[in-house]
Amino acid sequence: MTGNFTNWDGNIIDIGPIYPFVGAEMLMVILLLVLWIGWHIVQIRMENRQMDNEALALRQGDNLQRVLQEEHTLERM
Repeated sequence: MTGNFTNWDGNIIDIGPIYPFVGAEMLMVILLLVLWIGWHIVQIRMENRQMDNEALALRQGDNLQRVLQEEHTLERM
């Protein structure tokens, strides 16, 4: 529990903690880093899966030639 600030006079040690979870900062930082790195791993896997699916779709039939032809046409404009 945080300290009471009805009286601002006195020793800071007597007031007590001024925010919740005092002493858990390092645990929170470690947890945040694990979640952040995990999010990046999941995001990279999802993007790689999407890129592989799009590449597979382009390799089927004449899709790749059609897309390249469309891009070549856009470059001339």
